[in-house]
Amino acid sequence: MALSAAEEEGYAVARAKMVEDSIIAWGIDDPKVIEAMRVVPRHRFVPAEYLAQAYENHPLPIGYGQTISQPYIVALMTESLELEPGERVLEIGTGSGYQAAILAELEVEVYSIEILEPLAQSAADRLKEIGYGDVQLRFGDGYYGWPEAAPFDAIIVTAAPDHLPQPLLAQLAVGGVMVIPVGPPGGYQELWRLTRVSEDEFESLSLGGVRFVPLVSPSAGYAPEE
Repeated sequence: MALSAAEEEGYAVARAKMVEDSIIAWGIDDPKVIEAMRVVPRHRFVPAEYLAQAYENHPLPIGYGQTISQPYIVALMTESLELEPGERVLEIGTGSGYQAAILAELEVEVYSIEILEPLAQSAADRLKEIGYGDVQLRFGDGYYGWPEAAPFDAIIVTAAPDHLPQPLLAQLAVGGVMVIPVGPPGGYQELWRLTRVSEDEFESLSLGGVRFVPLVSPSAGYAPEE
């Protein structure tokens, strides 16, 4: 849906306010992440019926039982990866494509996997239309990662498995960071920052309690609906 120049300006003002009130004021201080949140038009990633809430600090439904994450959580997870330009990042759960666009603004190579085919297709079309066509996106079960493109400098998981997926741990480079919510479907989970310090050792840091939709994968304890 095409928007008028006045409407786009209105969303830009709302986006700037979101960054001040819900990103900076909540403790995000990485200037690259803040700038990405200022630039990426979140309203282009939400369904039309939720446009009025596009820059409010909470998740929104995007269909198929999935959501676009709360802006603060997107910023927190992105900041926690401590990315550098040129690094290779794997995203599990493309959803709307918003998180992938934020990552792309940080000048990293983005690989993203989505298990729900309609979301994968719409996200690919949307990212290309907005100018993030360099994001590499595939339809598939994110639990198993993208082994032929591994290892990755960072992995970000945007839905919650009920345990740590071993295939993803194996695809994280030594020195790399994974940010992932882990816990039961339908409840609260713990958001973890895992750093691979050697081939066999990981350091973990809790980033607090969160509530994500379940990771859709038979291997993650939550099978896709037929």
